[in-house]
Amino acid sequence: MAWDPRVLKPEPNGRDPGDVLDELRRQLKRGLGRRLLIGGAGLALLVGLFTSYAQVEPDEVGVILRLGRFVDTVEPGPHFRLPYGIDRIVKVPVQRQLKAEFGFRTESVGARNTSYAASGSDMKRESLMLTGDLNVAVVEWIVQYKIKDPYKYLFKVKNVEGMLRDISEASMRAVVGDHSVNEVLTTGRQTVATQSKLLLQDLADRYETGVDIQQVVLQDVNPPDPVKPSFNEVNQAIQEKERAINEAFAELNRAIPRAKGEAEEALRSAEGYAIERVNRAKGEAERFTRVYEEYRKAPEVTRRRMYLETVSQVLTSTGQKVVMDENLKGLTPMLRMDGPDSAAAGAAHTTEAHR
Repeated sequence: MAWDPRVLKPEPNGRDPGDVLDELRRQLKRGLGRRLLIGGAGLALLVGLFTSYAQVEPDEVGVILRLGRFVDTVEPGPHFRLPYGIDRIVKVPVQRQLKAEFGFRTESVGARNTSYAASGSDMKRESLMLTGDLNVAVVEWIVQYKIKDPYKYLFKVKNVEGMLRDISEASMRAVVGDHSVNEVLTTGRQTVATQSKLLLQDLADRYETGVDIQQVVLQDVNPPDPVKPSFNEVNQAIQEKERAINEAFAELNRAIPRAKGEAEEALRSAEGYAIERVNRAKGEAERFTRVYEEYRKAPEVTRRRMYLETVSQVLTSTGQKVVMDENLKGLTPMLRMDGPDSAAAGAAHTTEAHR
C-alpha cells in the first residue's frame, strides 16, 4: 500500500494526525507480512525442487535412505526423491576399481615418475613378516577391489576400509607363514599372491563387507636391510652353483650321445666285418669245394688250368719284363727296367716261367 502524504493533513472532522500514522504503520506491517509470506513460499518451493533432484554418475549406484532407513537402490542417471532431506541418495562407486597399499604409500603418479611416501613405523610394521622357515621378509603388496554390494558396504561394517586393511594383512601373514623365505622372495611369489587373494575374499564375504577382491599383487619382496648383503651373497652363490650344474649337465648331454654314437658305430662296424669275414670264408670254402669237384673229374686239366691262372696273376703284377735265352752268352738274363724291386721280382718270375 503506497503512502499518501495527504494523510498527515488535519481532516475536517478533527481526526488526530497521530492516529493516522498508527494506521499507516499497521497497513505497512500487513503488506510486509504478505510479501514475506510469498517470498518464503517461493523459497520453500525452490528448496524443494533443488533437494528433490539427484544425479547418479555412470560408475556409481545410488542408495536411497528415507529418514535414515534403507529403501532401495537406483541406477546411474537423473532421479527424483522426496525433498527437504526426507530422502537422501548416497552414491557408491561400484564400477570404480579401488586399491589399498601395504608397506608403502603412493604420494603422486606422474607421466614419467611416481613418488612414494617415506616409510614410517606403520608401514614397516605392515610389511615385516615371519616366513615358514622362521626367517624375516619385507613384503609390500597391493589389493585391488570393487564394491559388489552397496547395502553391505554401507550398513554391515562401520569402517570397511579399515576392516579390509586388517583382514588383508591377516591373510597375507597367514600365507607367508606357510612358505619358506626363498619361495616368498623368488619362485613362490605368484602362489603367495593367489592364495592370499582367495583367503582375503573368504574373509571379506564372511564379515559381509560387500567388496569383491579383484587382484592381490606383490609389489616388492626383500630381506630386511641388515641382512641384505649376506642374502645377496647367498643368492649369488646359489646362481653360480646352478650355472655350474647346468654346464655339467650340458657337457653330460653332449658326451653321452657322442659316446653312444661311437659305441654304436664300432658295434655296427664289427658286425659288418664279422658278416664280411663269414661270407668270404663261406665263399672261399664253396669255391674250394667246387674246384676240388672239378679236380676229381679231371685232375690233369684242373692242375694245368690252376697253374696257368696263377702264372697269369703273377706276371700281371710284375710290370715290364724281358725274357731271354739262358744259353745266350755275354748278356744278362733280365734288363733292369722299373727299379731294383721290380727287376728282382721280374727275374724270379722269368726263371719260374722258364722252368
